[in-house]
Amino acid sequence: MGERTPRTSSVVAGLVRASLVTSMQYRLDFVLDTASGFLRTLAALGPIALLLGVRDDVLGWSRIDILAVMGLYLVLHAALAALIEPNLGEIVESIRTGKLDFLLLKPADAQLMASIRKVHLAPLVDVPVGGALLGYAIWQSPPGSPLDLVVAAVLALSGAAAIYGLWLLAICTSFFFVKVDNLRYLLWAAVDAGRWPLPVFARWVQWALIVLVPIGIVTTFPVQALRGEWTAGTVIVGVLVGIGFVLGSRLAWKAALGKYTSASS
Repeated sequence: MGERTPRTSSVVAGLVRASLVTSMQYRLDFVLDTASGFLRTLAALGPIALLLGVRDDVLGWSRIDILAVMGLYLVLHAALAALIEPNLGEIVESIRTGKLDFLLLKPADAQLMASIRKVHLAPLVDVPVGGALLGYAIWQSPPGSPLDLVVAAVLALSGAAAIYGLWLLAICTSFFFVKVDNLRYLLWAAVDAGRWPLPVFARWVQWALIVLVPIGIVTTFPVQALRGEWTAGTVIVGVLVGIGFVLGSRLAWKAALGKYTSASS
């Protein structure tokens, strides 16, 4: 176990470094992608700005709370678009062509390699924008207790882990169906709901955004915690969903690899 941590960290650092070098080789493409990413961010903020321009609150959620939800959504969206989505497409192509064989032969965990082989820099423009919105919202809100901050962080991390597990489950379906574009579009559409607080949706949609596509745990739950409106039940649900998706996706990955026979077989 003592040798595993530095080895894993060196693999992660090497993959990220190689991906960054590759991205920066095409600087004009990088600039154009970054500019388009910034425009996409402005488009995502547009509906929120229009709504808050005519209303001070939505179902008891103040504009500050909604900005905090939007900030968390942008940070999560950046992580998905920069890390998870590129690798999903790469794995699908690797399975189709048999290139996954080379990944499996490497002396590192295949799931780790599959998850972070590629990093797209342009979507990371959402991180400072989302961080600024979240920071502004926290600064403008009444100061919460240290426990509220800890609970908010735990819920955000649990939700992010659950979203990663969900995306990995989608990757696993490509071992059997290969064409998973419709599933990817569906997941993105569901994730886009995270820009709004859960109470704006019907009750059954709220549960779906907690248990099936757990975007609500990343965005709404932490803001509720910052408001001091969390309960032990909320924390338990958030943590259990995160653990469930991570463990379930790991088991599914192992099972999918057991069925993989290579395109060259």
